[in-house]
Amino acid sequence: MTNRYRKLGEILKNNGLISDQNIDAALDIQRRTGEQFGRIMIKQGWITETALLEALSEKFDLPLVKIDAYSIDPAVVKIVPMEIAQRYKVIPLFLVDDLLTLAMSDPLDLKALDAVRYHTKLNVQEVLAAECDIETAIKKYYSMVAFLDRMVTSFKEDALVELKDEEEDKETNLDATDEASIINFVNVVISQAIREKASDIHMEMDEKEFRIRYRVDGVLHLFSTPPKKIAPMVISRIKVLAELDVSEKRVPQDGRFRVKILQEEMDLRVSILPTVHGEKAVLRILDRRNARLKLADLGFQPRMLQLWDQAIRKPEGIILITGPTGSGKTTTLYSVLNTINSIHKNIVTIENPVEYKFELINQVQVNLKAGLTFAGALRSILRQDPDIIMIGEIRDSETADIAIRSAMTGHLVLSTLHTNDAVGGIFRLMDMNVEPFLLTSSVIGILAQRLVRKVCPHCQQHDKEGWRHLQEKNYKINKDTVKLYRGSGCRECKKTGYIGRTGIHELLLFDETIRRMVLDRAQEDEIRNYAVQKGMALLRHDGLRKAFNGTTTIEEVLRVT
Repeated sequence: MTNRYRKLGEILKNNGLISDQNIDAALDIQRRTGEQFGRIMIKQGWITETALLEALSEKFDLPLVKIDAYSIDPAVVKIVPMEIAQRYKVIPLFLVDDLLTLAMSDPLDLKALDAVRYHTKLNVQEVLAAECDIETAIKKYYSMVAFLDRMVTSFKEDALVELKDEEEDKETNLDATDEASIINFVNVVISQAIREKASDIHMEMDEKEFRIRYRVDGVLHLFSTPPKKIAPMVISRIKVLAELDVSEKRVPQDGRFRVKILQEEMDLRVSILPTVHGEKAVLRILDRRNARLKLADLGFQPRMLQLWDQAIRKPEGIILITGPTGSGKTTTLYSVLNTINSIHKNIVTIENPVEYKFELINQVQVNLKAGLTFAGALRSILRQDPDIIMIGEIRDSETADIAIRSAMTGHLVLSTLHTNDAVGGIFRLMDMNVEPFLLTSSVIGILAQRLVRKVCPHCQQHDKEGWRHLQEKNYKINKDTVKLYRGSGCRECKKTGYIGRTGIHELLLFDETIRRMVLDRAQEDEIRNYAVQKGMALLRHDGLRKAFNGTTTIEEVLRVT
């Protein structure tokens, strides 16, 4: 017998929550009052609402969800009229093609399902959620939708004047209600981005619309398209939070502010850029938990992790991490600092900007307006008796020269470069006029890395397309010994098939042969081929290993490498 035909009382009893006496008493009350059996159990204090929902989930084989874990697009909320949502205690979560996922607390409320189907003309898929959570979501999202609609209809055409040529901006006069609505709207955008585990929030305009996008697992997703009329007010609110000049709209501005969401403090780094259609704001969400990651959490293969750990514990020399913007270089640097941080070491960093703050580490922020550059700060740091120096990025010849010479005079130096692979780091330094003999005397190793999205564990299935991608690249793999996986797309991963990211790495450690090849100015391919012969895994090969063990997909590895 399936769970659907089992009585609710029987499921609760089997779960050890109630007794036969409780069931008899509840049924007696139900005959007299007509109340629902589950609600009677809650009122009598015999079970909690969570226990009831779990039993209903088991009975009807429906997912039980936490609404605050979802970022609901206002456009989806508008699909179901507010009066229906309030009357039946339901709220739409997301829409995929013609299938609307609807959160409700009573799976037997057929009137609610019929009403939603009638008004939306869509197929409806129900999920369970706590009634109090649904009511909270209704208040939050429908008030935001109402605010956006009101903004469209209530503002006059001349309420906002776009800047043209040398005209002065005209400030928009907001009443207290409008100002509070803008504040609430920005709060929702930021809090939902954090719940979605986004790394960046993009607020941008073009000729027709105002877009808000989240970057989740390295990929941008559209969150909302509010009315373009409110864009200047939203950007102004961001400027106020970041303590920027609200009246200045013609030059870029940078700032930061801090919020507390889900009991965690988050720093947000703000960049404002004037464009032809108005100002664009990008908010980088700096999750402090990322700064506390251990090296073992970054995706290193066991043998590579052992070699990397040995390298970062050297007393002197320079270690470089390479990769494009957004490849996780800073996170790896901070994880290294966490690993080697000690009361017995004087660690100093030069960063632009300082993203996370650490105990026992002296952090210096570059200030170009005040004349504090990487090179200038590095000279001063060398007079501070440092043991370990971390330079956020080597950008020019002067910084490269000082960093290399610091590594040669008894300091461990950590830094990053923008190159495609590990061997490319050697030639990038040479392009900065670092002599080969200085390289061979100072460089311990170079780590190249990328980030790949991980397969969603909730909808993981065998990947048949992966083999086709391998064949196109002429890889010969035994299908009988290797299984490939991909995510089919589900609620947990928002239909993307991926949740979270991990690193793929390429570690070049200098030995006598590599040093001799650098001195002889060998070609890049020669050095790379020798390193591979000695066991260095290329970025793509390390990625394929992770695809073969089910961590990521072949398609994702090929995308980032």
